[in-house]
Amino acid sequence: MGRKVLIVGGVAGGATAAARLRRLDEEARIIMFEKGDYISFANCGLPYYIGDVIRDKDVLTLQTPESFSRRYNVDVRIKSEVTGINRRDRMVTVRDLASGKTYDESYDVLILSPGAEPVVPPIEGARLDAVFTLRTIPDTFRIKEYIQRNRPRRAAVVGAGYIGMEMAENLHNLGLDVSVIELTDHVIQPLDPDMAAEVHHHIMSMGVSLHLGKAVAAIRPSGDGYELALSSGESLPADMVILAVGVRPESRLASEAGLETGNRGCIVTNNRMQTSDPNIYAVGDAVEVMDFVTGEKVFVPLASPANKQGRIAADNICGIDSTYSGAQGTAILKAFDMTVAVTGSNERTLKGLGIDYEKSYTYSPSHADYYPGADYMTIKLLFDRKTGVILGAQIVGRQGVDKRIDVLATAIRAGMKVQDLAELELAYAPPFGSAKDPVNIAGYVASNIQNGSMRVFHWHDVSRIDPASSILLDVRTKKEFERGTLKDAINIPLDSLRDRIDELDRNKPVYVFCQVGQRGYIASRILMQNGFSQVCNLSGGYRLYRMVSSPPSLREAGAAGSTDH
Repeated sequence: MGRKVLIVGGVAGGATAAARLRRLDEEARIIMFEKGDYISFANCGLPYYIGDVIRDKDVLTLQTPESFSRRYNVDVRIKSEVTGINRRDRMVTVRDLASGKTYDESYDVLILSPGAEPVVPPIEGARLDAVFTLRTIPDTFRIKEYIQRNRPRRAAVVGAGYIGMEMAENLHNLGLDVSVIELTDHVIQPLDPDMAAEVHHHIMSMGVSLHLGKAVAAIRPSGDGYELALSSGESLPADMVILAVGVRPESRLASEAGLETGNRGCIVTNNRMQTSDPNIYAVGDAVEVMDFVTGEKVFVPLASPANKQGRIAADNICGIDSTYSGAQGTAILKAFDMTVAVTGSNERTLKGLGIDYEKSYTYSPSHADYYPGADYMTIKLLFDRKTGVILGAQIVGRQGVDKRIDVLATAIRAGMKVQDLAELELAYAPPFGSAKDPVNIAGYVASNIQNGSMRVFHWHDVSRIDPASSILLDVRTKKEFERGTLKDAINIPLDSLRDRIDELDRNKPVYVFCQVGQRGYIASRILMQNGFSQVCNLSGGYRLYRMVSSPPSLREAGAAGSTDH
């Protein structure tokens, strides 16, 4: 008889570990405990089943206990809750939830994959029948059944993270009036506020009500529905409420067993996924991981890291030297008709750690813009000011965002610099990309900033510019200028700049801008080579400035910008 391995919890981490263990060791005795009924399910697909995008509930179950047991020869015990760990005797205590009986099970090696649980804020009404969290298949069925039985007209989503945004979209698609309430000043916290601004405009253009910088103080029955009392003093009506304010690691079992815990109560492991007890491994959402970019300890409850950790734990149990090098937080989200993607660090993280960084913004078509159907995407790069090493990236757009974020995630993992992005040879044909891919363009622009051939100022610097001692120069066309510009700006269109350059005072700093940055760059190069020593170009252009500084409104027209060629 081979080694006996117990696994607490299935889904991404636990199920992956079990499958990998069996592929490496046919003799091992593997027992998996799951307190629910499902050991492997498509967690990320749950909102789309509620929204009728996925109609067959059976496809959400990737493996049943029976099919998993047959394929991998694993003793799968559902409705079995592990309630304690005896590390000295290498035993766990298990409660059979069907019979209520308790028994002990010995182990040679134990793998903990308990996952994370939704946070339920301690407010009045958080446990009402019409208030839901979404984490498991039973949660999904409860929400779906409530909608089918009660036919709600109004829904409130509390929290604007990934689950909150996906639920807002899917409830909206079912015809409900949706309000989203978010405590911070922007949706999707891994995004920086300037990139989230475009998402705000899009969400509200779809008819969703967005309430930022507000907390829910209470949920109370009112008439035939409910009222949400907000911290601002407002009151919102709803027929159902989704709480999506985040998750916390389910680390109680580990903590009570005396295993080391760290950030936010996460289980601490080494890079081989061993806990402070070498006979116990931990993987998935309950585990503290290292931020690949900054080296800090972080909580990253995502499926991709959990799958990798499960495999690494199994490798090490079977004698294969395998290590986890950290998480980047690479993620992508469908927000109505918009795609939002992130990888690496954001500005908040870099500022908090005192890292000297710079940023660039580019606005590029998903494929050759002369080929029908091109959509534009905004790419924000964060990079080390001195070395040019890429620290993070964020993209907001529609089609083509997915493959660009994956290229940038790979570049970060490889330790590449912004100059390397300019040299990447990426696939090109008019229906799929451009000869200068959006990733190449982002690399060109960031390289120009990093090597000093283009000095930039950012949207948040505009208010600090003194028009009495500086020149704000709008190089867009006269028609664009007349539709709106920066306060105190003068207009000299780019194509007239060489002829009218003597109208400008060479002794004053010149702050140039156009719609998205390209014409401003050309203008800045003209000025710098004609005796102007202090020239800066507005990164992201007037389009980004307006996006950030103009509050969105319901049913607004789209927030599209000029292609700026």
